[in-house]
Amino acid sequence: MTMDVRAVLEFATATRGLSLLLQAVFNAVIPDHDADAFRPPRTEEPLYLDSSVEWLLGGLSHWDAEHFLFIAERGYLYEHNFAFFPLFPIILRGLAETLLWPLSSWLSVRGRLLVAVALGNTALFLLSVVALYALSRTVLQDRRLALLSSLLYCITPANVFMTAGYSESLFAALTFGGLYLLEKGFIFRACLALSIATAARSNGLVNIGFLLYLPSLHAITQIRVYRRTTKGHSKVFHYIWAIIRLLLTSLLGTAIIALPFCAFQYYGYRTFCTPSVSLEQIPPALVSLAELKGYRVPDENGPPPLWCMRPLPLLYSHIQDVYWDVGFLRYFELSQIPNFILALPMATLGIMAAYAYFLANPELCLRLGLWDTGAHFDKPTPGMFNPRVFVYIVHSTVLLVFGTLCMHVQVLTRFMASSTPVPFWISAHLLLLNEPLLHRRKTSNPNVQLHTHSSNGCQHTPQNPIVALLPYFKSCSSTTQGILGYFLSYWVLGLALHCNFLPWT
Repeated sequence: MTMDVRAVLEFATATRGLSLLLQAVFNAVIPDHDADAFRPPRTEEPLYLDSSVEWLLGGLSHWDAEHFLFIAERGYLYEHNFAFFPLFPIILRGLAETLLWPLSSWLSVRGRLLVAVALGNTALFLLSVVALYALSRTVLQDRRLALLSSLLYCITPANVFMTAGYSESLFAALTFGGLYLLEKGFIFRACLALSIATAARSNGLVNIGFLLYLPSLHAITQIRVYRRTTKGHSKVFHYIWAIIRLLLTSLLGTAIIALPFCAFQYYGYRTFCTPSVSLEQIPPALVSLAELKGYRVPDENGPPPLWCMRPLPLLYSHIQDVYWDVGFLRYFELSQIPNFILALPMATLGIMAAYAYFLANPELCLRLGLWDTGAHFDKPTPGMFNPRVFVYIVHSTVLLVFGTLCMHVQVLTRFMASSTPVPFWISAHLLLLNEPLLHRRKTSNPNVQLHTHSSNGCQHTPQNPIVALLPYFKSCSSTTQGILGYFLSYWVLGLALHCNFLPWT
């Protein structure tokens, strides 16, 4: 384990512990808001330690987390539960029935699931930060930028969603890990990781773009090598083989990544369009909730829902349309201005990254990253603007545009923070570019730096630069104050508001 990875893991562990502590404090001190949220009745008798676990970790179960916990405990009962993909509930239930099974005499399934959320998301977040650091080192080719990006990720503005019973930490770990494997050329293993990510969140489908783009770059590089090194019919054979291999890789990889999404939609179709259960088999309390709230449950004696009759009966699209009112420009209302303001900082980072990258590489962008592939990708210029970053900028921009135009815009913060490294790369880049305290030659504070040189010339990390900057916050540049102020304020406010059923991103 390198010193950088150790430093990142130590900071990530500290922020996870502090997050769990603060959510317990906020949940105890601030009364819960009476929100119109999903709150299924408890049908299991509480055991000895349930009240203690609820008091300590109850803040992790609010808003959409209640859906994941309900699915882990009861399975997919209500139609709108299918908006939440199955991998995270499966992991929670697996932890509750294996690692936490010895506690079953003192904790109900619900209590063990809450403990599983705390333990599971802590472990998954640590995996995600290591994966982000590895991906950043590979793509950016800049140790300082990779380290600072990973440290900023530890205080992500989407912190509460990385801690509570949401699938963001799981998705980030699988996405960053899969992209790292793809960058290293391990295509099959990368496809498996990205496929598993699609079983956690639907936007894993967007990662297919990386699979189509990065192998295409490799194929173009090979063709250029063949042009210089081979002659005659052999050259044509190599061209054809490179194209065939690219097509096979793209088709097979796309199928692997999309398979969990398709399988889950098929499961939803079978559950509601050809049901095999009746209302008598469902606990009465849960049926009563469905009748009170208008939730649909599978019933073999009732008519199938209308979406089953569509040419392409996708349950996920139906849920987003009917239950969440998600659609193109549907959120563009005056009443939603506060939510647009909440999403503005993350959107600003995404826009700045795309704009700065285009200014630095206009020809590369116009040629879709295919400019002088061999020279640039063999020995890329280190930093935020090297050619390997292009596809990540495009991916981030696609997420930003889609999230702004077609989603509940306040979700943009956690949507991008768990799906793309670009917000952390551009933030770290701006800090290194504008903060004199991060460079020893520009400051009288030698402790505030990313690294120093020991007497034998080796680099070491004496102090976490994020922590080191905080005592000097007032004397930092306005860029540093803006970035750290945004990260830390959302980090804390998210815990205080979300854990008490108050509106947040």
